[in-house]
Amino acid sequence: MSEPIDAGWLSILPAAVTLVLAFATRQVLPALFAGIVTGSLVLFWISGDTADLNIISRYFLPALGSKAYAQILLVYLWSLGGLIGIWEATGAARHFADKVGLRFSKTRQSSLFLAWLLGCVFHQGGTVSTVLTGTTVKPVSDAQKVSHEELAYMVDSTASPIATILPFNAWPLYVAGLVAGSIAIIPDEVAGVSFFLNSLPYNFYAIFAVLSTLLFAFEKLPYVPGPMREARARAKRGDGLNAPGASPMIVDETLTSTADIQPTEGYDPSLADFLLPLGVLLGVNIVPVMAGLGSYVNEAFMLSVLTAMIVAGVRGMPLGRVINGFIDGCGKMTVGAIILGLAVTIAEVSKSLDTAAFLVSIGGDGIPPMALPGLLTLLCMIIAFATGTSWGTYAVVFPLAMPLAWSVLPDPTYIQICFGAVLGGAVFGDQCSPISDTTILSSMFTGCDLMDHVRTQLPLAGTVAALAVVCSTLAVSFV
Repeated sequence: MSEPIDAGWLSILPAAVTLVLAFATRQVLPALFAGIVTGSLVLFWISGDTADLNIISRYFLPALGSKAYAQILLVYLWSLGGLIGIWEATGAARHFADKVGLRFSKTRQSSLFLAWLLGCVFHQGGTVSTVLTGTTVKPVSDAQKVSHEELAYMVDSTASPIATILPFNAWPLYVAGLVAGSIAIIPDEVAGVSFFLNSLPYNFYAIFAVLSTLLFAFEKLPYVPGPMREARARAKRGDGLNAPGASPMIVDETLTSTADIQPTEGYDPSLADFLLPLGVLLGVNIVPVMAGLGSYVNEAFMLSVLTAMIVAGVRGMPLGRVINGFIDGCGKMTVGAIILGLAVTIAEVSKSLDTAAFLVSIGGDGIPPMALPGLLTLLCMIIAFATGTSWGTYAVVFPLAMPLAWSVLPDPTYIQICFGAVLGGAVFGDQCSPISDTTILSSMFTGCDLMDHVRTQLPLAGTVAALAVVCSTLAVSFV
């Protein structure tokens, strides 16, 4: 991939086209494709090189041949799809829902609380949490008539936010590497991790997002905007867990507890079919991180699938049926694979046009100390929403935001407030963007239409973000 070009205001055009079309048409695939074509046209307009009009070689091949997309295929589509297919063949998920989930989740509120609790437990990162929580809770919440919009919101709004305030994951180390040496009080990565931990009380968006989902689970949230109220009321009336005309990415209700999906005839499902693969997945994810040995996410998912296969085989399922279950599960992820592939490609477009750097550059100078945290939150919200990535936003903003904040007011507490503003703002944008992998996966693994999820979540998350801006602004007055 060549060096990014300075496209100025035109750099935001592909993301703008994608987002406008996605909301206007409720069709993400053509919206993403239109954004990629727009990026190619912008690049050609500036460079004059006709090679930039070839979106296959300029964007699709670099993006779809990247390590990022290979990981998506290996982990979130093949491994998770295969695991779900095996669970369908064994009846494991339905058995878990009937024997455990329904025993402890006998109401709508308790099933949503289970989603909140698991979102906090599976806090290794946005994508991991969305997949694990969604697949585990969906059978339970479906039985309690929880709309898929509600469940998708619970899953998405606990995934990345909780990962930034429960630091037993890779986030502190990643961010520490970005801010190390940026200002005098953060001389190295060790100091960066310490600064991350000390800034957690000022990560207002993440804190409020997690608290608001807890209140939402028990229907105690003071303000629930119209779209989500309508989804909740529809499900309570029994008029469907999805809105009329919805198009979930996983059409078959793979993880439901209803009787229309039957396990393999003659196979007696047990909790081991569900809990052993899940335990391997969590153990290989969490234990090495806590022991300081690094992250093994890819290995965890692969070992989980192999565990599910072995358990099914040992308990008497024919190998051919196990393999067929795996293949069937992978097949159900086709639409998700296409959407995620286009999302990775639109991110490549944003990189080539240096969209994030441009948005940072228009921040301006001479900012009052009290205004900077709120402006950083807003800037990160816009960048992450337009590019679909919180970590990418961190990579661009943190190295610039820390020196800027230090120049405005060289006080450690003030820097922590600005630090928390960047953390939270980027998580909001990533969480709510229809081109973000966490948004897509939250929709996919809860059976929710992607744009229905975005449309119902955005007002709730936006309210929380506004409250976070107010709190970070007020916090400066105590410095």
